[in-house]
Amino acid sequence: MPSQRRFLFFGAHPDDSDLLFGGTAIKLARAGHAVKFVSACNGDCGHQSMSSPDLAKRRFLEAQASAKIAGLVEYEVLPIPDCRLECNLSNRETFIRIIRRFQPDVVISHRSCDYHADHRNTGQLVMDAAYLVKVPLYCADTPIVAKNPVFAYSYDRFVDPRPLRPDAAVEIDSVMDTKLAMLQCHQSQFFEWLPWDKGFKDFNQNNMSTAEQRQWIIDQWGIRFKAAADLARQTLVETYGAAGNNVKNAEVFELSPYGAAVSIDEFRQLFKP
Repeated sequence: MPSQRRFLFFGAHPDDSDLLFGGTAIKLARAGHAVKFVSACNGDCGHQSMSSPDLAKRRFLEAQASAKIAGLVEYEVLPIPDCRLECNLSNRETFIRIIRRFQPDVVISHRSCDYHADHRNTGQLVMDAAYLVKVPLYCADTPIVAKNPVFAYSYDRFVDPRPLRPDAAVEIDSVMDTKLAMLQCHQSQFFEWLPWDKGFKDFNQNNMSTAEQRQWIIDQWGIRFKAAADLARQTLVETYGAAGNNVKNAEVFELSPYGAAVSIDEFRQLFKP
């Protein structure tokens, strides 16, 4: 295993990577590994009142603030409008070039079973790239990867066609405050658009303290971190010993059959700082 590992996470929107990989990214970056986030869409539809151009600019800045807190090497936001991401040749080649340039050891994204078309298409584009990143004559202007990365899926709660398999799990209790600080950077989402979308029409965060804002995120979205830990309880015990029984919040990953072939134990070792 290389002394420095390189992790590339493709989320559909600015904040998806933070939600699904933020805690793990913090731990890996602190240990000296290189982590890059990519947002496939620019986030320009995620608001109830802002204009799309202004919102896209705002969400880019929110992503950069989050990247600074996490210690990412880059948080790239592609110029594709929300709700318009397609699985086409142009986007496939964009993804392939990003992977080749970053030369990751691990590439992670959404599964292709998801409620949001952008999530589904992001996951599909990543999987479509999994073999093609090592085909020299495809996108020949960008040299192929030195070695095929391991590909993985991030946690979701969907059960059709089947639940996510918790092949690897990372406890994030120890970095939860920092992860919440990352999420707090995305003010347009967690304190404006998403409350409005959930039916909190008169929600106003302006009088909330930092602690109250972070508690709001936990109350509204923390269930997914706890559900991930519960799903992966056995994996957590196998990874952390008896202490795995006490993990409250986790980020969970499934090994994809595409990309480099590794054992489950090797897959889990990749996520250890």
